[in-house]
Amino acid sequence: MASKLAPLVKFNNGLTCPILGLGTWQAESGDDVYRAICEAIDMGYRHIDGAYFYDNEKEVGQAIRDKIQQGVVKREDLFVTSKLWNTYHRPDLVEKMAKVSLSLLGLEYLDLYLIHWPMAYKEGDNLIPLDANGKCYYSDVDYVDTWKAMENLVEKGLVKSIGLSNFNSKQIDRVLGIAKIKPVTNQVESHPCLPQTKLFEFCKARGITITAYSPLGSPARPWAKPEDPSLLDDPKIKAVANKYKKTTAQVLIRYHIDRGMIVIPKSSNPKRMLENFSIWDFTLTKEDVADISTLECNGRFVLEDEGLDHKDHPFGVHAKDLEF
Repeated sequence: MASKLAPLVKFNNGLTCPILGLGTWQAESGDDVYRAICEAIDMGYRHIDGAYFYDNEKEVGQAIRDKIQQGVVKREDLFVTSKLWNTYHRPDLVEKMAKVSLSLLGLEYLDLYLIHWPMAYKEGDNLIPLDANGKCYYSDVDYVDTWKAMENLVEKGLVKSIGLSNFNSKQIDRVLGIAKIKPVTNQVESHPCLPQTKLFEFCKARGITITAYSPLGSPARPWAKPEDPSLLDDPKIKAVANKYKKTTAQVLIRYHIDRGMIVIPKSSNPKRMLENFSIWDFTLTKEDVADISTLECNGRFVLEDEGLDHKDHPFGVHAKDLEF
């Protein structure tokens, strides 16, 4: 059992979120993810990040409900996130899909619901709708209209907070320009090769937190190339780890927390999950953070390639001149 729970971050709506959570992207549906969630809650994790697209919400929800039934936690102790996938951006589909995730999870409300990506794909249950040439069918739904439908979920009590995922600075400002309810967070890929410094400061100035996914560089991503940087093996990260007698993964997680980001490393290995959560007995110095940040190389590992030429892709061909 971990020695303590994660500290809380306060959102712009006054609600709170544990600064460290467990990511479930690429966690296989079935016994693997069920066991991982059960063990994570036993270890002290209280923040579970998921999405409809991950195709494992049923097992995630079963694990959560079992731990509640066992008396390990109460529902209000947990922070559960889901996300609206690209094929359901049309405003009349937003509430339907939030309710689908709630049904799969077996929960009455979500703590956080995010627009997974800003670009809309052709509506339907084919989550990556491709033509015969492998090109994705797009929808012309504007994400600001999707956001207005997201706000209705808060007003109806289906979700506590709403936010964005993979939005760039221009897109965030467009949402803020029409929002009755501000996004509480923007969940983005972040690690030393892509530290998101400018986007972090941009969001901070607007009262929006950054949630960092892939903080370890997504070493298990299927499309990794041999020449890609390996953060867990990087000499600079190893030197900092040796200094504190910690693992490189623990240093990478602290790197985000000590900069003020929420962070959601993914693992289903019990030893690594416990290791990732056992980071409360050290902090990085400003010099450590600055040194690690010199690894920045705009090294983006998660691209959502199918939508790269969509007009709303946050860093695709139409966003090539956008700085962050």
